[in-house]
Amino acid sequence: MNTSDLNLFTRIADSGSITASAEQLGITPATASAALKRLEKQLDTQLFIRSTRQLRLTSEGEHYLLYCQQALASLEEGKASLHAIKGKISGALRLSMPSDLGRNIVIPWIDEMMDGHPEFSLKLSISDSLSNFYLDRVDVALRYGEPEDSNMIAFQIATMERLIIASPNYIARYGEPEHPNDLRNHNCLMFRLGSRAFNTWDLFRRGERYKVAVKGDRESDDAEIVRRWAVAGKGIGYKSALDVNSDLQAGKLVKLLPEYQSKPLSLWLICPSRKQVTPAVILLRDYLREKVTKELDKK
Repeated sequence: MNTSDLNLFTRIADSGSITASAEQLGITPATASAALKRLEKQLDTQLFIRSTRQLRLTSEGEHYLLYCQQALASLEEGKASLHAIKGKISGALRLSMPSDLGRNIVIPWIDEMMDGHPEFSLKLSISDSLSNFYLDRVDVALRYGEPEDSNMIAFQIATMERLIIASPNYIARYGEPEHPNDLRNHNCLMFRLGSRAFNTWDLFRRGERYKVAVKGDRESDDAEIVRRWAVAGKGIGYKSALDVNSDLQAGKLVKLLPEYQSKPLSLWLICPSRKQVTPAVILLRDYLREKVTKELDKK
């Protein structure tokens, strides 16, 4: 079956107009009309109800549209995969990522990736707020936590722990907590997402859960600020292992309560639809998986 006919069918279904769809594809309305009739003949099914005022899908057309969209999306993803394997990366990618992870860890990796693909360009948004793919004009987002919308196309990059951390200076002044409940007596640095402050920290040991409500004199909606406060000795933070690994290696931060574990935290690369799964996205996905694994393996 001719994929150009399928593409035309989906465009007509979206626009409700043969003429408008023909203009988008650079063909004449007569050619578009003939292609639609050819597709209906091949399927032995009427896809649209035509009248002088409107063009609308039949129930059979609505049913077929779903499969048609999925098939075209799969073909595009396959094409993107082949291009990625061949190293043919070009065009622009609009990417959103968290502040701390982006500024301090991921940006150098992306710079390295782009050096090898001079025809590829990037439009980067750094924010801890959850991206609205349509309002913010974002193609792909790097985010902690599994996406709640099952319609999104999500690639898992890695799974890691959250860590309770503080600077050696803070520990020297205020001591080190020996039990999760001791956190209530310390100045804890809190991250806020929108109106929600993450002031309840979960830890586990031997199947037992410790859910501690913490408090402190500093709270920010920028995760990088929370990490900076921790490095500066202003309090105790609760951060992903990836965000603070380099600080731990440099001795700027110390892992507290090492016998306790957090609920695993996953990092995902998320696209709003299969149409956004381009060769650049696939390359970025594979690059991030390799780099994150190496970073977390550093001891």
